[in-house]
Amino acid sequence: EALQPSFKVYQQQTVNNAKALENALRANGIRMVSDGTDNHLILLDLTGTGRTGKELEELLGLCNITVNKNTIPGEKLSPTVASGVRVGTPAVTTRGMVESDMVSIAGFVRRVIDGGEAACAGVKTDVEAMMKRFPLYEGFPNA
Repeated sequence: EALQPSFKVYQQQTVNNAKALENALRANGIRMVSDGTDNHLILLDLTGTGRTGKELEELLGLCNITVNKNTIPGEKLSPTVASGVRVGTPAVTTRGMVESDMVSIAGFVRRVIDGGEAACAGVKTDVEAMMKRFPLYEGFPNA
């Protein structure tokens, strides 16, 4: 698969999406470790937001957004709590999302950071509406 020209296009879109997500996160006032990314992953620094990595991982999970808690350089919390979350773009790229969709994703993250659990119902509804435009496969979930 990796030798196919389409894979190179997919990989480039994955990186393009990561850069677009980086810019959208920055526009939403969300700090990143190393101020961004050069690949498919971004590590968010939640220091000063009032949220831990563990908490944001759980809250975003309630919204159908998958991230992983992650320690950050100079971590002051235990690794099981952490001060960061790691986000990536391969899964959303596989579903067909492009740079403009990263703006919505960054907005979802900002809403959850700011609103906590109270924001989750609205964000989940918006995520589900967005995912209808990007089914996992033809006919999903009503196959």
